Amino acid sequence: MAAPTHHPFGNRRTFLKSVMAGAAAGAFAPPFAPKGHLAFADQVALLSDEERRRLLELAHFGRKAPASGKQGMVICSHPLATRAGVDVLKAGGNAADAALATSICQTVVEPHMTGITGVLSMLYFDAATGETTYVNGSAARPEAALDGFSPADLATGRGVAVPGFWAGFEAAHARHGQASRETVMEAAIGYARDGFEIHPFLWGEIFVEYGKIGRTPQGREIFSRNDTLPRPGDLLVQERAADTLTALLEGGNDYFYRGAFAQELVDVVQAAGGVLTLEDMERYEARWQPAAEGNYRGYRVLGSPPPDHGGSHLIEILNMVELLDLQKLGPPTESAETLFHMVRIANQVYLDGFKQHDPATHELPLELILSKDYARMRFDLMQMDSKVDAGPAAPPAGSNHVTAVDAKGNVATILHSCMSLPWSNGLFAGGVTVVAAGAHYMRVMPGPGDRISAYVCPNIVFDGERPILASGSPSVSLLQNILQNTTNILDFGIPIAESVNRPRFGGGSYTSPGKLLVEVDLDENVRKAAAKRGIAWDVVNPWNWHHGSFEGIFLDADGTAHACGDPRRNAMALAV
Repeated sequence: MAAPTHHPFGNRRTFLKSVMAGAAAGAFAPPFAPKGHLAFADQVALLSDEERRRLLELAHFGRKAPASGKQGMVICSHPLATRAGVDVLKAGGNAADAALATSICQTVVEPHMTGITGVLSMLYFDAATGETTYVNGSAARPEAALDGFSPADLATGRGVAVPGFWAGFEAAHARHGQASRETVMEAAIGYARDGFEIHPFLWGEIFVEYGKIGRTPQGREIFSRNDTLPRPGDLLVQERAADTLTALLEGGNDYFYRGAFAQELVDVVQAAGGVLTLEDMERYEARWQPAAEGNYRGYRVLGSPPPDHGGSHLIEILNMVELLDLQKLGPPTESAETLFHMVRIANQVYLDGFKQHDPATHELPLELILSKDYARMRFDLMQMDSKVDAGPAAPPAGSNHVTAVDAKGNVATILHSCMSLPWSNGLFAGGVTVVAAGAHYMRVMPGPGDRISAYVCPNIVFDGERPILASGSPSVSLLQNILQNTTNILDFGIPIAESVNRPRFGGGSYTSPGKLLVEVDLDENVRKAAAKRGIAWDVVNPWNWHHGSFEGIFLDADGTAHACGDPRRNAMALAV
């Protein structure tokens, strides 16, 4: 017998149909369908129980199936969220709609990695105009003093920053979205309301972090009903989060930053010793910025600008890597010389980023930093000392990246994140985790009200005016991840499905201070030869999760998109 059809968005769909019927009758105008956006799309695919479970079976670490297509594509680190984005494309949405739908769905199905109290920033290429825009929806420091801030504060309310996720989401959708907000949020609300099976990665994090999660009534309500931990495969239902998302659908920024949610969030944070205020929430706005721009071997590279300085860091790194004859040396998996130089260049740029504050209040000579002359000077100075300083370990892993393209050639690439370890403080408001984005205060302490400095890295590479590669990555080694995959693809023509499976080097080790990560599958002779040049390695497992997840899409000249989920996460690429 065929599995009964179950629509995970059923309750919400019934309610929304009544809302839209009222609007059609002139009873009221739904605030979540902005003028000029597509009307409610009733064509969003309905997942049966069988299909949902089939997709969740694909939420595993290890080799993934590649995907190709011309009508649109989405890649992220959870199959249900990838499918949600593709369904929005099928319903008539564009790349921005798909990427935003995927992102907010991940706050529900990957609550250990991201959340609506975190951050969301998007780089977007509009094929019709040729314009590329960037919206910074990163976190801001509250105005109050944070004297003596330390890592211990991340377990309290003092580690909570002003969240930017929702402001970034709303601003990106208002400017670039084509589908209604209801369509974009449907999957997220449905999976929160009606549930989804807990995949092993999520279950493992719940188990490890239950000491924090289980301290509050809301935490136990969500993750351990009747004070019993769920099992892998059990249904996770988040009714309170569904109510919050529904209220956001209708109330938007007013509800999140000035309404009931803001009040609950501030009350929870202050009760835990934090300094967040309603005034901090009311003051927050998404920030539109020009993308950082550079070029690499004739390709134009656009990326996130400071204080989201991963994109500008990538350009800095590529400027120095361009000084290497990679065609002669070979890729880092085969050449100790390439490996040595790439490791030290990426690491040095990361360490220099500790000096970069929010350019809105601190002068930052970005044109100089991104110049070829500066790259040559830095590269030459680095040759005086071959030892590689690993520096302090990066902030803890915990992020998601999404990349989407549509049939018209629009491209969206988003980083959204909890910016810390899962459930760092064990706090919840409105059924969602209160994230400790203050983990990034440990990298660069922002001034009161300033944005955090974060090396998130949405980026798009162009061949002339045509985008050919859009990517990003979560985790502590995202710069190294993007560097290796970008040069594999651009310099050596390695197919993206092969590139993501190749062994990698990464950033600083947590377990072995002063050492840098490298996967054991990277040729032993190559890494030992690089070590003799001055690199101290922490050799880790193949496909180590601290090396991120390359959420990249490569575009052929005929518009065919190619992608493949990274084995280091539960990633899936799916074409329309």
